[in-house]
Amino acid sequence: MSAPDQDTTEDAVLGGRLILRQPRRGHRVGHDAILLAAATGARAGEHAVDLGAGVGGAGLALASRVSGLTVTLVEIDAGLCALAAGNAQTNAMGERVKAIACDAEDTVALGRAGLGRGSIDRVLMNPPFNDAARQNVSPDPRRRLAHAAGPGLLARWIASAGFLLKPHGVLTLIWRADALGDVLAALKSDFGAVAVLPVLPRGGAPAIRVLVRAERAGIGAMRDYPALILNDPNGKPSEAAETVLRAGDILAMAEN
Repeated sequence: MSAPDQDTTEDAVLGGRLILRQPRRGHRVGHDAILLAAATGARAGEHAVDLGAGVGGAGLALASRVSGLTVTLVEIDAGLCALAAGNAQTNAMGERVKAIACDAEDTVALGRAGLGRGSIDRVLMNPPFNDAARQNVSPDPRRRLAHAAGPGLLARWIASAGFLLKPHGVLTLIWRADALGDVLAALKSDFGAVAVLPVLPRGGAPAIRVLVRAERAGIGAMRDYPALILNDPNGKPSEAAETVLRAGDILAMAEN
């Protein structure tokens, strides 16, 4: 493997199961991508799409866990898309994982790229979720694009997932816990059988993230899963978090 250039680093994630080349500065793969993959159920022979894939962290983590799964990484930033394609090759998944440079909201372009209406089994996504009107955003354009959400972005991304998914196909996403209501509202028109798993920084603290699973045209009451607590009372990673973030175990909501 070649040495990273001055603008990128090569980093081991998932306890060394994945090697990812990513920008030295700007948006970098963190817990959210690995949690998203761990919350996504998939089977060999299916086709999953990772919307807003960045350098491919979530989609590649899912592909590494599920052999025989085809994954398309969709990323608007051409530089990050190129890194994602390279990461698929580096991790010996180039035959079943491809990256395309495309806007996640542009269903016409997605269709032209071979991702037609109702053709996909699974969609996973970690959309930009910081409110640029209420929070400071990074001056770095790549980081700002990856983190700052404009009005209506979540609903548009969920609409793209609805376009892509087969009937009863499954969407999994990660979002800010304080805006779960926005997620549920955006899912209402096309999705059902919703499941929610909160992520807490430590026991007794408010949730910082929610993992949400929903089925296109699904029916049934919302299901709540027990929270994942990231750190123990001493500030060290909890055993439950370590089994997911380092050992590669799945979360309970991925079993359905």
